[in-house]
Amino acid sequence: MTAKIEKTDDEWRAQLSELAYKVTRKHATERAFTHDDFPKSPATYHCICCGQALFDSDAKFNSGTGWPSFYRPLDADSVGESEDRSWFMKRTEVHCSACDAHLGHVFPDGPKPTGLRYCINGVALDHRPKE
Repeated sequence: MTAKIEKTDDEWRAQLSELAYKVTRKHATERAFTHDDFPKSPATYHCICCGQALFDSDAKFNSGTGWPSFYRPLDADSVGESEDRSWFMKRTEVHCSACDAHLGHVFPDGPKPTGLRYCINGVALDHRPKE
């Protein structure tokens, strides 16, 4: 199990950009198509807050939704899920298991082999190219 990373609100604010803070710590959502230039090279995507590896480019796909999408996390233990009933909907929120950063949501309309679409805020991810 991953050790929990806890920081004060002021510590998160000092570490993150304003948008990254709002998305990851306050559960906001960045505008769709904010990351049209999102890197397409082979990479691992890490949590912008704590650096935990979350997704691999091998599981990335173009969902057409305007947010980076993956059909599975890098490791099942790297992301957690919780029920989100905001905006008069029932959705499944995805968060970093190490620091509880809000990443996005997961939906049951993705491609094979999982049928899942992890719809992730690009600002919550740190793109690290594979060597």
